[in-house]
Amino acid sequence: MHIHILGICGTFMGGLAALAREAGHRVTGCDAGVYPPMSDQLRALGIDLIEGFDADQLALKPDVFVVGNVVSRARKADGSPKFPLMEAILDSGAAYTSGPQWLAEHVLQGRHVLAVAGTHGKTTTTGMLTWILEANGLQPGFLIGGVPLNFEVSARLGQGRVFTIEADEYDTAFFDKRSKFVHYRPRTAVLNNLEFDHADIFDDLAAIERQFHHLIRTVPGSGRVVVNGLEDSLERVLHKGLWSELRSFGAAVSDFTARGEPHAFDVLQQGQPVGRVEWALTGVHNQLNALAAIAAAEHVGVAPADAARALASFQNVRRRMELRGTVARAGGDITVYDDFAHHPTAIRTTLDGLQRKLGQPRGRILAVFEPRSNTMKLGTMKSQLPWSLEAADLAFCHTGGLDWDAAEALAPMGARAQVAGNIDTLVAQVVAAAQPGDHIVCMSNGGFGGVHERLLKALAA
Repeated sequence: MHIHILGICGTFMGGLAALAREAGHRVTGCDAGVYPPMSDQLRALGIDLIEGFDADQLALKPDVFVVGNVVSRARKADGSPKFPLMEAILDSGAAYTSGPQWLAEHVLQGRHVLAVAGTHGKTTTTGMLTWILEANGLQPGFLIGGVPLNFEVSARLGQGRVFTIEADEYDTAFFDKRSKFVHYRPRTAVLNNLEFDHADIFDDLAAIERQFHHLIRTVPGSGRVVVNGLEDSLERVLHKGLWSELRSFGAAVSDFTARGEPHAFDVLQQGQPVGRVEWALTGVHNQLNALAAIAAAEHVGVAPADAARALASFQNVRRRMELRGTVARAGGDITVYDDFAHHPTAIRTTLDGLQRKLGQPRGRILAVFEPRSNTMKLGTMKSQLPWSLEAADLAFCHTGGLDWDAAEALAPMGARAQVAGNIDTLVAQVVAAAQPGDHIVCMSNGGFGGVHERLLKALAA
């Protein structure tokens, strides 16, 4: 089969392309931003890439066009279509489908799918779960929205019957407004947490809860739903109906709980110790992620003790408090980290986790971030920013492209917060403020203008 993927350089669609190629299909694709590292990864797999969405790609005549959710029926200011290829596909009557639908029909069918959903921690928890299964001999296939350092790839078919997938609640395509995860039909579903996000497509939290309930509806009676017992929103989801086995984690009365610090803790099942996790990860959020992964792995036969043991060698996912470099200073090195946090709650848990890891006395924490997600760019959660940054000694916000006043939103932080309209100014502000022993955490769900390397270079100079 020849498939041509529209929006191939996105994390999900790029992973789908890799799976399709591994399965023996001919894969081509196009995108508006064909650039490294995704372009290099795809070309290394023998996938031909085309820049842009010109209608002449219709002449490739693939068996099916696979359409990413970046594609729409939008028009430019001059009235011409933003995606002429999509218009040509519709006019010609050529076969097309969405990425999640193609994945469900050609990769997931007949496999035991373990899907990890939630506002936060999907990528990390899916990485943990996948590594637990791998370390215990199950040879899982997987599709993850990031690169787990234990595997160095974001997707593979695997040799076993199990397949782990990061289950995103974002919509499927312009012609299918259901959440992506509704297509995956998991036998094991993890509901990690649930807050309001994606303000560009959801009106309120209740609308997202409805989609999570749709996911639960697809789990068979012999399946398992693993739920964070600390979340009122997930309790509301469960009250809409549950037809499968339930396992909870996190709360004092949950099936799976933890005793000890996030970096070294006992795993308790029904109050009895069943394993111990000792690892390099920080933060209560990662402790909860671990419990979710252990509860899910048990459903496919991995004993909690074996799952906990495997997590000792879990190396996390790229861009999750990833150390990018240090700069030597008399009195203490300056350390620069990269993190994917782009929601106020994720920012807060990231910084809290670092604060707990450092202990006292410690160097200062400098938070460098950009409100880049669609929700943050809309300003929906700007009032939560001071709360999310409480653990930071200083905060630096890149305001490029925002339609709301970040300085006003951060005013409660007083002199602890600065804003900058471009990356050069931002780097200059951070370098001027940096002191020996500081920990600089750069947070964005995008490339952030290469700020990490620019900071390291400027600090070294």
